[in-house]
Amino acid sequence: MNVLLIGSGGREHALAWKIAQSPLLNTLYAAPGNPGIADHANLTDLNVDDHAAVIAFCKDKSINFVVVGPEAPLVAGLSDALRAADILVFGPSQAAAQLEGSKGFTKDVCARFNIPTGAYQRFNNAPKAKAYVREQGAPIVIKADGLAAGKGVTVAMTLDEALSAIDDCFEGAFGAAGTEVVVEAYLDGEEASFFCLCDGKTLLPLATAQDHKRVGEGDTGPNTGGMGAYSPAPVMTPEMVERTLREIIEPTMRGMAEMGMPFSGVFFAGLMITAKGPELIEYNVRFGDPETQVLMMRLKSDLLPLLHACATGTLDQVSAEWSNDPALTVVLASKGYPASYAKNTPITAIPQASSEAKVFHAGTAIKDGTLVATGGRVLNATACAPTVAIAQQKAYALVDSVAWDNGFCRRDIGWRAISRENSGHK
Repeated sequence: MNVLLIGSGGREHALAWKIAQSPLLNTLYAAPGNPGIADHANLTDLNVDDHAAVIAFCKDKSINFVVVGPEAPLVAGLSDALRAADILVFGPSQAAAQLEGSKGFTKDVCARFNIPTGAYQRFNNAPKAKAYVREQGAPIVIKADGLAAGKGVTVAMTLDEALSAIDDCFEGAFGAAGTEVVVEAYLDGEEASFFCLCDGKTLLPLATAQDHKRVGEGDTGPNTGGMGAYSPAPVMTPEMVERTLREIIEPTMRGMAEMGMPFSGVFFAGLMITAKGPELIEYNVRFGDPETQVLMMRLKSDLLPLLHACATGTLDQVSAEWSNDPALTVVLASKGYPASYAKNTPITAIPQASSEAKVFHAGTAIKDGTLVATGGRVLNATACAPTVAIAQQKAYALVDSVAWDNGFCRRDIGWRAISRENSGHK
């Protein structure tokens, strides 16, 4: 089949790399793609916000299937436009994408269908939000309701931090995303990411992962879009996976169908494993970044039929096979990230890939014949190995072979899992 992949980040490079291995693939196109994706796909500078242009491109190139990588096109209704034009698409409808597009919507779904999550309130003005925060005390979590590119969440450890986060939202730091704010209870525990394909009526659990959100070593400093990840997440035992499916994912799938917005695509549940069990922090309605990089490295099955089964309602006819070996990815970011950073700094060398180790491009471009860093998160050094510790060594060996003066990374990705390995606890 001819496939169009929407997106340009590290997640999309990992998806392109995996889709390109499928014997079912004829030609892979990517819009807009990046220099790494160009190794696997024909790039097109299609404006993905122009739904009519995307449909025209699909008709012109005989595209059988569209895979939407990022959340913004889903929240903007691209999948609905494609379905209306009889083009098969992987990704939820605009209505179902509210699970990521509105934090408040998700919390209301949790309340309605009894899904475990932190207690919360929604506010559309600062004085009421601040009064509630003063009443609750810190630590507490402040979230901009809408899409804020991974930056709209503040885990406030002090009252002042919480009040200042509320001001940021209502004073426009996150644009339209901050016109409503969700204030929720701080959940204490270990975070994990759980991925599950869904065609509206059937679930296919994928692997688990753990993401390092904070910029500094030892998980310190400001939150980022993710500085590294590994899979599987040791905290997600078979019992915890089973409980997550039963208590969180299945009720969401049933609830969304009952509300007239059946979910088709990938559930990406951000979880906190607390003393009570799994609790939902948030839903995303697309693959994670940088979690996709480690998932694709571990996936032994052909990805394309799995995504296609989601889109055609035939998920009950497929299964996914995973490598037992863990995978780990380290994000190389521009110095200064997540605050301001220099753009278009040259990257002069990237190591060769193997089946167990690869550098994915996240924020790169070619300018005047030179590979340059255009984003905050720029490259993802990813490796698979028999232990997390060896995967970590291999990933950092890749990092050390990259020639880029303006890059930095955390040097402790996977530390929790490695300390568990060293103490004999899997």
